[in-house]
Amino acid sequence: MKRFYKDARAIPLEDGFGVALDDKPIKTPLKASLVVPTPGFAQAIADEWAGQTEVIARDAMRLTRLACTALDRACRERDALLDELAGYAGSDLLCYRAAAPARLTERQAKAWDPWLDWAAQTHGATLEVGAGIKPIEQPRDAIARLRDAAAALDDFRLVAAHLATGASGSLVLALALIAGRLEAEAAFQASQIDETFQIEQWGTDAEFEARRAALRADLDAAALTVKLLGA
Repeated sequence: MKRFYKDARAIPLEDGFGVALDDKPIKTPLKASLVVPTPGFAQAIADEWAGQTEVIARDAMRLTRLACTALDRACRERDALLDELAGYAGSDLLCYRAAAPARLTERQAKAWDPWLDWAAQTHGATLEVGAGIKPIEQPRDAIARLRDAAAALDDFRLVAAHLATGASGSLVLALALIAGRLEAEAAFQASQIDETFQIEQWGTDAEFEARRAALRADLDAAALTVKLLGA
């Protein structure tokens, strides 16, 4: 879609803050008013729109998409979102370790074990760990507890957690990110242990790096959303 507006700015609304394009408030794809809780969040969304060039790159407007998803989907399909996150918990990246070489298994343990311990201590969710690609049957109680942790989040943080989970392959890492215990860069590095090891052995290419950059941008957007929402 070509850019059709000159100005994008944050505006106060009756029940929060929004964004106006040439004084016309933005709506979500389902025609709801785009309303976010804080002026900083609204300004960050306005900055995304203001930064567009001749053609609007919607896929790159992560905060806009996140807010729209929270307003259009989280309030209507909350249980479905939570079920998707529970599915990730059942196959969390941190639980699947390489059998060899030792250099890789040591990196995985060093990066991942502390966050599995955190999930157990903070949420009472003790996940099983295994080597290889054989499916691991996780305790139902652990999955339920992680689902409950996600269910305690408001709609915006829930969608941020969903975005971070998809980008990292780990609900545990996502919950730590949303809780402010883990920075986006650290979450990205932890989620890319295997890929980084392969790059060290065999190198990389532009397509692979573009995919990694997109995942990193998703994690950045999730972390920024939490920051913009405040305490």
